Amino acid sequence: MTSHDSSPTRRTSPRLRLTGVAAVGLTGFLLAPVAGAAGPQPGPDADWASTAYRGSVQVVPGPDEDQETIDGVVFVDRDRDSVQGTDERGIGGVTVSNGRDVTTTAPDGSYQLPAFDNMTVFVTQPRGYQVPVDDDNVAQFFYHHLPEGSPELRFGGIDPTGPLPDQVNFPLVQSAETQAAEQHCVIGGDIQTYNHPQVGHARNGAFADLAARDDYTGCGALFIGDVVGDDLSLYPQTRELAGMLNGPARFLPGNHDLDFDADTPEHSFDTFKANLAPEYYSYDTGKAHVVALNTVEYPTKPSPAKGDYNGAIDADQLEWLANDIAQVPENRLIVLAAHIPLLDYADQGSDKHQVDQVREIYEILEGREVIALGGHTHSLENLREGDRLAGWSDLFGVDGLPFTHITAGAISGDWYSGRMLSEGYPTAIQRDGARPGVLTLDIRNTEVRERFTIRGADDSEQLALGLNTPRYREWYAANLANRGSAPEFVDPLVVPRSALGETWLTTNFWMGSTGSTVEVSVDGGEAVEALRSQQMEGEGQLIGAEWSDPVATQEQLVHGGSLADRTMHLWRLELPADLAVGEHTAEVTATDVHGREFTETLTFEVTE
Repeated sequence: MTSHDSSPTRRTSPRLRLTGVAAVGLTGFLLAPVAGAAGPQPGPDADWASTAYRGSVQVVPGPDEDQETIDGVVFVDRDRDSVQGTDERGIGGVTVSNGRDVTTTAPDGSYQLPAFDNMTVFVTQPRGYQVPVDDDNVAQFFYHHLPEGSPELRFGGIDPTGPLPDQVNFPLVQSAETQAAEQHCVIGGDIQTYNHPQVGHARNGAFADLAARDDYTGCGALFIGDVVGDDLSLYPQTRELAGMLNGPARFLPGNHDLDFDADTPEHSFDTFKANLAPEYYSYDTGKAHVVALNTVEYPTKPSPAKGDYNGAIDADQLEWLANDIAQVPENRLIVLAAHIPLLDYADQGSDKHQVDQVREIYEILEGREVIALGGHTHSLENLREGDRLAGWSDLFGVDGLPFTHITAGAISGDWYSGRMLSEGYPTAIQRDGARPGVLTLDIRNTEVRERFTIRGADDSEQLALGLNTPRYREWYAANLANRGSAPEFVDPLVVPRSALGETWLTTNFWMGSTGSTVEVSVDGGEAVEALRSQQMEGEGQLIGAEWSDPVATQEQLVHGGSLADRTMHLWRLELPADLAVGEHTAEVTATDVHGREFTETLTFEVTE
């Protein structure tokens, strides 16, 4: 299979918007719900740039007489000025939260919630409405309340907010895009820029691809953590990339988005919050309820190291999750997104890289239709209901997944490693052998089909084909200690007849899963079903040359990066021992759990 890493590049002029609210005077009052559209509606040929609802949360100056309660209104912003006017009605039944308590607005759109000194109040975007976005397309639906501001932090944190304002009002506009039963939700894992050149790699890669797409204007794009790589001063530059999108952008924090110098855990994501979003929240689009969790716990013991984080959620967030889900109708799909996955394959033997409260979360979601998403591992995993691994049982007492869990891969791939390509980004092949890219959930009502689009390619490219030969395994063993400087493996698609019985054709089917099939036809003969190397039936990980993806590994050992020595989506077929000397062609057809077929061919040579 040949490399296909090319894409158009679209750039935007630099923009920076670090504030999530606008402080304005109260010019309207609460109105009972009435019929009416939310201002001019876009025509059928309108694009996102000309129709996006740009605005901010309305913060009415105070201080409020009651500093124990935060209140306000959710309203239809007919004139799109972010300020409630006398003709702009409130919207009843909308969920609003302070990060712990959850309430719904009264018929006139008003809400009240308990207030405390370090909280974020946010609205859950309802179906059929859209929250405003700023000039970088970042969704604006929250207000941070931190009267004294953050403690002294290297990267700034949150400025003092002072006492509670008189009101915090959330403007919305009606949206045919979020009302539609069909939604396309982009999920981007681990942008993880460590420096300015890597911001350019992300721009030239996944963000240029997204700039060329217009199928996600309703649901938008959710970037699930490790937005930057420890240097939080890169938030403005990385944030600007969202300005290339054709839909709203939302963000979650990861373990590389931490304020490592925070003196208490509750301030460890202050700079992330000041620049991008709350630590956790939810929103509705179509019949999907998206829950964005913060699954990174960071201790602030004396002199903690960067690696001292853990996969967990605290008591307040767990309480919020239960309260939030209780507001969701039974006929909705719940999309649960997080940075550290609830459970995953790559780190199935580690409790640090999975979520301690996974069983409590499962209990909250029991009986619901759910799909869980994670990032963090820089690998792609499509885990289905009933899949089992030894580590899940041993660590968490989970003997089988109750619903689909997908680890969404990384925009940075393998931390921008490997050789530089002419398109302006490195190969960065991920830990499982998949290439960098983005996940999309195609949702119709509550039915979900997932697709992964590798950077610079279209959706048809889903396979990497190779040969695992005795000679390859010898080269692998000889060069494990030379990762990044190994000599090139010469003639990888050549095998002597004497080695045919110890050689198998490998298919790395990046979104392959339990329920997928891979069939191989050699030289036009009858198709034979290949075997999946990792069965996901309660065993542990299978690791090493025999279980590796030779295509990815040959690139990684020579040019650097991780090592694709284990994966849950590799299939293999032993080559027939009676193949004649000469050139042969294998046609491989992979069929995913949804019945979609992908076909590639591999030509190889048999020698005496």
